[in-house]
Amino acid sequence: MATEINRHTFDEVMVPNYAPAQIVPVRGKGSRVWDQNGKEYIDFAGGIAVTALGHCHPELVKALQDQSEQLWHLSNVWTNEPALQLAKMLCAATFAERVYFANSGAEANEAAFKLARKYSHEHYGPDKSEIIAFNNAFHGRTLFTVSVGGQPKYTEGFEPVPQGITHLPFNDLASLEYHISDETCAVVIEPIQGEGGIVAAEKVFLEGARTLCDKHNALLIFDEIQTGMGRTGELFAYMGSGVVPDILTTAKALGGGIPIGAMLTTQELAAGLAVGSHGSTYGGNPLVCAVAARALELINQPSLLSGVTQRHQLFMEELNKLNQQIGLFSDIRGQGLLIGCELRQPWHGQARDLLTKAQDQGLMTLIAGPDVVRLAPSLIIPYPDIYNGIKRLSQAMLALKVGY
Repeated sequence: MATEINRHTFDEVMVPNYAPAQIVPVRGKGSRVWDQNGKEYIDFAGGIAVTALGHCHPELVKALQDQSEQLWHLSNVWTNEPALQLAKMLCAATFAERVYFANSGAEANEAAFKLARKYSHEHYGPDKSEIIAFNNAFHGRTLFTVSVGGQPKYTEGFEPVPQGITHLPFNDLASLEYHISDETCAVVIEPIQGEGGIVAAEKVFLEGARTLCDKHNALLIFDEIQTGMGRTGELFAYMGSGVVPDILTTAKALGGGIPIGAMLTTQELAAGLAVGSHGSTYGGNPLVCAVAARALELINQPSLLSGVTQRHQLFMEELNKLNQQIGLFSDIRGQGLLIGCELRQPWHGQARDLLTKAQDQGLMTLIAGPDVVRLAPSLIIPYPDIYNGIKRLSQAMLALKVGY
């Protein structure tokens, strides 16, 4: 006999490293989600910028079904057609000449950091190992990636952590110029800090980082786990900056909801990961690669990408109008459909409270730290859903304001 599954089941059987909402979603379609009680929600969260084409997009469902009847898994003892096809598509669409597949963004970053050290060790010696990252960055939850990320709360209690990592102020080119040296093997940057509050890297900062890396024979790594796959209105955010990295990592929306990560780089650098130096049992799984290839095909179209820009403009207009009426936010910022709304001083620390009140109104949102509400909806969210979602957000904002 099947036992009842509900939110209490989490507390009974799961490791308590998460604090999920009290609702249990059971079905999604497009930009709408329904919970166990049949309540409908408009999704402005997108699975943390993952479901870029909405829930259960028919083309992705078809790709998954078709591949499920052919081949699920092999391991990397053999290769497979969907992985090779996806790699070809990524190389054709970007600066990359070589691709490594993993299961997540953290694993893609792990591969990038290992490649940077391995390549530098082989070409310049063991002393060239420093990785420069930035305060409030987020690069994943493995021990190496949380160490590179610039948020101490994620490493507390897990010490000793990997060494040789320097954290500097974000967007501070003078600080980077002062600290970078010939012992630096890589500089890793998020074009937009996601978990750090939706803070964009300034163009001059990215350009300066590129110049300094070239000067010191260091590799420039762009973490595009969250900004990639059309999120900013470009296929990848670097394309709008005019700055090309040596290594780029992507995940989240790459699979449209199926777990996959990828590290993109050049032929020269890729040679640093020779046979046996790194690997993944599931990386390049044919089932997920078939879905990711279709997602990439659908997203990398001018009409869809221009639609992201149009939706960004609509969100910004509506959010600013809302804020003029209610006055909760000190700043509304972001690119494309990655938007952060920072709470004013009286409501600092209450971003999660606003998320909860939005959920009560039938709206799914995110946070980016204690002070910032984050929106990362589907790239093709219908315009009526935007208007309805903003209306629900207004009710949540009023509830928070009244309760203050």
